[in-house]
Amino acid sequence: MKSDKLYLVGFMGAGKTTVATALGRRIGWRSEDIDHRIEARERRTVSAIFAQEGEAYFRRAEREVLLELLPERNVVVATGGGTFVDPDLRATMLGDGAVAWLDLPLTRVIERVPGDGRRPLASDLGQMEQLYTRRRQAYATAHVRIDAGAPVDEVVERLMEWIGY
Repeated sequence: MKSDKLYLVGFMGAGKTTVATALGRRIGWRSEDIDHRIEARERRTVSAIFAQEGEAYFRRAEREVLLELLPERNVVVATGGGTFVDPDLRATMLGDGAVAWLDLPLTRVIERVPGDGRRPLASDLGQMEQLYTRRRQAYATAHVRIDAGAPVDEVVERLMEWIGY
């Protein structure tokens, strides 16, 4: 799928930020991370935003950042785990660029994601499992599914082939 913009979607811990950075370096595109942009704007962490303002506030900030990135081209965007779940944002991303789902089995997510509060939606394992199951339906509408359990270099290679590099 030839495109001048790539959105990486998937559950927390799937490696979206790491892959976006590595892929951007390989093909000479900028990489943007929605969560990092929100943290810079708010001057606080995502977990602090969730704790102090709630999820609805965070989702509004997420929407604003995504819309700011729409005119950008030659960019790899690492979305938040919930960004693609919003039907309006999902339609926006699918229409604006190539969307790749970095899919990782739940057992690997649990290994990668610390339960120390840095990831607000990962503090309760049962809730995280339910969230994982619900979100997979949205992720499955991405243009392509990539196995995020592979080494980063392999994931980058697959994405490069898919977007025509």
